Amino acid sequence: MDQLLRVMNFMVSSDGIGAGEDQSFEHPFGRAINPQRMFAWAGATASWPMRTDPGGSRGLDDYFTRDYERNIGAEIMGRNKFGPQRGPWHDHEWLGWWGDEPPFRTPVFVMTHHERPSFTLSDTTFHFVDGDPATVLAQAREAAQGKDVRLGGGVTTIRQFLDADLVDTMHVAVSPATLGSGLRLWESPDELLDRFHLEVVPSPSGVTHHLFWRR
Repeated sequence: MDQLLRVMNFMVSSDGIGAGEDQSFEHPFGRAINPQRMFAWAGATASWPMRTDPGGSRGLDDYFTRDYERNIGAEIMGRNKFGPQRGPWHDHEWLGWWGDEPPFRTPVFVMTHHERPSFTLSDTTFHFVDGDPATVLAQAREAAQGKDVRLGGGVTTIRQFLDADLVDTMHVAVSPATLGSGLRLWESPDELLDRFHLEVVPSPSGVTHHLFWRR
């Protein structure tokens, strides 16, 4: 079976924006985006990995939260997802947003023009690679050892892989909120229908799940 490149649980506003302007340490998703509100649908589920209390919702949203780790052997992300620094690395003590136990549990390939040594936290190893999407995907597939590769974002990185026609499946959760400006995944999901089938499934939580798979 082919190793798929999968976008999973990626969140955008109703006008297609996945990150606001002025990203910083204080505002990792940009000033216009409240991450607690944008990801509330996943955080409310029983399978949310950072849940500290019992309970949580079951059903459609919980299915997608559980599916996040299914058959994933490696992740690709852009540098802006890894951290707020830009340009050459001035602070090698920055080890990502996720603390001592990152949620990935696989090799992670961080795309950057400024490479730095790999490091491991718990069961996640971060590699910093400078390459085009096809080259980085080949590295991730080798590291995934037959499993699929998850494309974690952000918006610019997903657009690069879409433009290179490398994405096999994509799940985007669309929030009812409108942001107006920021990094846009699409003007309309219909832009992708020349290459993908699309099924749109509304959830009681208020988000609408968009499921894409290759034609």
